Amino acid sequence: MRTIWLSVLFSTALAAACGQALAGETRAGQILDRFEHANQWRDHIMVAAHRAGSMQAGKTLYAENSLAAVEGSIAMGAEIVEVDIRRSKDGEFVVMHDSWLDRTTTCKGEVVKYTLAELRTCRLVIEGTRAVTNETVSTLREMLMATRDRILINLDNKLEVGDLPGMIAVARDLGMADQVIVKENLWNQGRITAAKAAMAAVGGVQFMPIIADDAVHDAGFAETVDHAFAPRAIELINWRAGAETLTETGGPLFSTRMRAAAVRGNWHIWADTYAIAGKPGGFLAGGRGDELAVQASLPREAWGFWADRGATIIQTDEPKAAIGWLAANGYRVPYADEVRPVEASSTASIN
Repeated sequence: MRTIWLSVLFSTALAAACGQALAGETRAGQILDRFEHANQWRDHIMVAAHRAGSMQAGKTLYAENSLAAVEGSIAMGAEIVEVDIRRSKDGEFVVMHDSWLDRTTTCKGEVVKYTLAELRTCRLVIEGTRAVTNETVSTLREMLMATRDRILINLDNKLEVGDLPGMIAVARDLGMADQVIVKENLWNQGRITAAKAAMAAVGGVQFMPIIADDAVHDAGFAETVDHAFAPRAIELINWRAGAETLTETGGPLFSTRMRAAAVRGNWHIWADTYAIAGKPGGFLAGGRGDELAVQASLPREAWGFWADRGATIIQTDEPKAAIGWLAANGYRVPYADEVRPVEASSTASIN
């Protein structure tokens, strides 16, 4: 009896110690663990907030690529924020999607023709309403500092591959190289070779290949990419023309072979559901994008569809709605500082 009692005490103490260790980790550290160990977290769908996550329920709440949007995405529970990087006239890395300032700021003209000091006079605006915010154009350093130890950050390089070392140098200077994900489009061996050379020069950061089915039709290409880079995630795109009906399969890349390759390689399938202005709904998701989930109120036909086809990361313009639906339907596992949804525990006790 004494042996059993001591065993119980030991198990309880060990569980408490593990819980304290987890609670003591940074949020970014917990997220990185799930990102780096895909096979251990196949029952959890991570959410990446596109352009820092500016929308909610079809309405733009924040200026895109803004610090306010990042704060909102962190508060919602997103694991990754995606931001776009360009250079100012005087060589500073700044956060901006378009090459021109007209759509997203109070200024006009090309980003590269403005010095950082001049960009500081531009105010970010909220798309749709054109409401002017108090926030100005951020530098890469400022964006990284805002995300430090709180969330992973995906840098969408709007410059040349040769600019990657400079971006990574900023992250390294802040001790954040492990919290950064960079990516490049790959469609043939030539692109693989070029990207591999660039990453060899950078080193020490997460690299995510992007593969789209307008150029790649065989899941075997992902296996070649896996052998070249050993990535922790591969971004897959199912293109959709305007006249097409909703995809029933996810296209050639979202196949059983691709899911098997992801398991063998221990990497995440990353799916995109965000919208692109001027393109048909679900352009990057075979019609099954955020519009279908939110505006048509069919989240299972959008986020659920991609989750059921192996996606364990979904990049979306609607991080709050996606997280809410995924959590309520058993696609997310709470972090150490989160409480498991009441609905899930109630259902378990009833059954």
